[in-house]
Amino acid sequence: MPKYVYDFAEGNKELKDLLGGKGANLAEMSNLGLPVPPGFTITTEACRHYLAHGELPDGLADEITAHLAALERRMGKRLGEPDDPLLVSVRSGAKHSMPGMMETVLNVGLNDQSVAGLAAQSGDERFAWDSYRRLVQMFGKTVLDIDGGAFEDAIEAVKSAKGSTDDLDLTAADLSGLVDAFKKIVADHTGKPFPQDPREQLFLAVQAVFTSWNAPRAILYRRQERIPGDLGTAVSVCSMVFGNLGMDSGTGVAFTRDPATGQQGVYGDYLQNAQGEDVVAGIRNTVPLAELERIDPASYRELLGVMETLENHYRDLCDIEFTIERGKLWMLQTRVGKRTAAAAFRIADQLVDQGLIDLDEAVRRVTGDQLAQLMFPRFDEKARRHRIAHGMNASPGAAVGKAVFDSYTAIKWSRSGEDVILVRRETNPDDLDGMIAARGILTSRGGKTSHAAVVARGMGKTCVCGAEDLRVDTKNRRFTAPDGSVVEEGDVISIDGTNGNVYLGEVPVVPSPVVRYFDGEIDPEAADAGELVRAVHRIMAHADGVRRLGVRANADSPDDSSRARRMGAKGVGLCRTEHMFLGDRRSLVERLILADTDKERDQALAALLPLQREDFVGIFAAMDGLPVTVRLLDPPLHEFLPDITELSVRVAVAESRGEKYENDLRLLQAVHRLHEQNPMLGLRGVRLGLVVPGLFTMQVQAIAEACAQRLREGGDPRPEVMIPLVGTVQELEIVRDDALEVLRKVGEDYGVELECPIGTMIELPRAALTAGEIAERAEFFSFGTNDLTQTTWGFSRDDVEASFFSAYLERGVFGVSPFESLDVDGVGRLIRVAVEESRAARPGIKLGICGEHGGDPDSVHFFHDCGLDYVSCSPFRVPVARLEAGRAALNGAGG
Repeated sequence: MPKYVYDFAEGNKELKDLLGGKGANLAEMSNLGLPVPPGFTITTEACRHYLAHGELPDGLADEITAHLAALERRMGKRLGEPDDPLLVSVRSGAKHSMPGMMETVLNVGLNDQSVAGLAAQSGDERFAWDSYRRLVQMFGKTVLDIDGGAFEDAIEAVKSAKGSTDDLDLTAADLSGLVDAFKKIVADHTGKPFPQDPREQLFLAVQAVFTSWNAPRAILYRRQERIPGDLGTAVSVCSMVFGNLGMDSGTGVAFTRDPATGQQGVYGDYLQNAQGEDVVAGIRNTVPLAELERIDPASYRELLGVMETLENHYRDLCDIEFTIERGKLWMLQTRVGKRTAAAAFRIADQLVDQGLIDLDEAVRRVTGDQLAQLMFPRFDEKARRHRIAHGMNASPGAAVGKAVFDSYTAIKWSRSGEDVILVRRETNPDDLDGMIAARGILTSRGGKTSHAAVVARGMGKTCVCGAEDLRVDTKNRRFTAPDGSVVEEGDVISIDGTNGNVYLGEVPVVPSPVVRYFDGEIDPEAADAGELVRAVHRIMAHADGVRRLGVRANADSPDDSSRARRMGAKGVGLCRTEHMFLGDRRSLVERLILADTDKERDQALAALLPLQREDFVGIFAAMDGLPVTVRLLDPPLHEFLPDITELSVRVAVAESRGEKYENDLRLLQAVHRLHEQNPMLGLRGVRLGLVVPGLFTMQVQAIAEACAQRLREGGDPRPEVMIPLVGTVQELEIVRDDALEVLRKVGEDYGVELECPIGTMIELPRAALTAGEIAERAEFFSFGTNDLTQTTWGFSRDDVEASFFSAYLERGVFGVSPFESLDVDGVGRLIRVAVEESRAARPGIKLGICGEHGGDPDSVHFFHDCGLDYVSCSPFRVPVARLEAGRAALNGAGG
């Protein structure tokens, strides 16, 4: 029989897969001798069994009973006994932190008899009834699936009758009456009374926590954070300690460093006479943790010691939940804390300086997604701004959008292309989908550890919370600022998550200092470079030093190439020549398509040649000394012609008016001639080069002449010709032979020796499966993962992303779009086959990837593992690929 329950003393922090993050870290703190209330953890394996079979696994009930009996002996009291009850909390705890997404039930064991015993033992009747009303409220919402609004309405009615807005103003009699009201809500909604048996409460709460793993908000959060859906959650059952015993008690959340900036110091929130849910829910405004030094100096000093112990032990920022019960400090949870992107880089850099980690570990501690967040723009400090409020700078960034007051509107407007800011009094887990849709989040309640703040930091969303001077009226969809400004739904506001300011109207944004650093505008060695820029520079330099995978850029112009080089690209991995045929040059392509004779076609090609050559000269100059892979024309020719409907209307109108329309008619006939039902699988790529004589040779001639010109000028051009959409080696051979002849002739004409490798783009499954044969004629392969994904899956990204992808994501067919992160099992397997067979046939072949997957962090790790030589992505994502290539090398080395 598997073991399903572990006492806190039996585990450690390495058992997160089995005990979840909370259970593993409670065990670790117990092992360190820190003050942890006794308890036990039910494993994720039990959860997975329950979710698969709809019942608890055999033996689990007996194990829980045995561990509960041991806990009762240790505490000297029994669960829910009338005279002196043991009460427990039942908390979720998955391997990966999912703040607020799953359920918790506190004060399990209270009933109509034991509430009197709790009052007698504590000497505080109000506390006992407050604890009981919390149990009924949480149990009703979590276990019995009753709308939480029913309980909130009852509380608000009692406070309103007393003329108060504060829960602390409610007396023991008020709270006793609330318990009766809550029990009636339970009975009315379920047809059954609130369960009085403490063991029944415990087992129902455990099952409810298991079930919450598949709650819609938990599924949505896992999808957003790419957390596997089959892990399950553990359940920690912990003896209760009480922060709501009076003003000498309280609860709080502490960070060993500021999770928003990474600065060292005392950060967190504290709330007197409260339980933990009051802090994270943001329903009462907290005081800064530093205030605890005045409120309870002894507990404050002990807490600082615990924080130092945990940070040194975990060698990272720790997020700590604690309770003070009448002057006694208890640790309820710790975990490696979520942080903003800026904090991640600063903290990693600081820990290196402190000798807690080395630079290898610093690179592992940050991610490409975090680096991308640092490259987002920020507000222009010189712009005029009308500040209307100030809150806590919970998650940095600059967000501008229309104010909306519920998640439904946020999603609806966002899907219509509007940028929105979600404004709430406080957020709760049910707001997650609206938070994802919004550019930023603004709340009038809650601190840096509230739900809004924690979730926003995890998602990289701008957040200002606790702007308590705002009067948020969600019913009438407006808020009023201290200066009297009224913001209605749809009005534009700007929020600054770096300093906590809220502005009326749109504030202009400017590039971030990290982008300016990559662009070469900021010297990281300069005194005024800034701590963040220096941290990024140090970590990036180490990542570049350890990575094996090269990073190039997809660039189609000299400007793009220059910026890519500044961003750290070591060449161009994809120059799309079709982008050079747009604008004024479109008419030249039309002449080529309309050509009826060889002479007309040759004239059209001759007109295009110098323009192509000029483009390549500029790109080769920008990338002097680095490889530039030029892809010959890939899209169908009809893409360069007018829309068939518009052209038909034009011809019809001209004909009806008796106007000349011969040219438009010829164009229309050409459009009809080239029309295809599925052009992405039709006459394009190498097929186009074989069907339109001279097209590819003109392009190769432009490349060769540009190369020769740069050589004469003293440059070091390194072009590579890439033939697109090859499906068979014979296609490659024909175009390759023609290209070699052009290169030879241009070299003779210019009196230079041209070295220009010729390879192909692997973007068809057949090409991947016959890669060994193709490699015998190709000097390099570049995997075009966008098309390879389309042709492997059998759908077009342009057509399907807006139609059924959302349904597939919601139903779990996709964890993430295969166009966003590489489909490793399908497309990835084709790439592995192609790599193995091409290297077997041609050991020195150069292998790269030029789809946008080249800038996706997860995909970069796969390409490293496959043994590719380089990835290529858009210039802006080059730094991300560089960092992830370094992380992949360190992980592959056993990190």
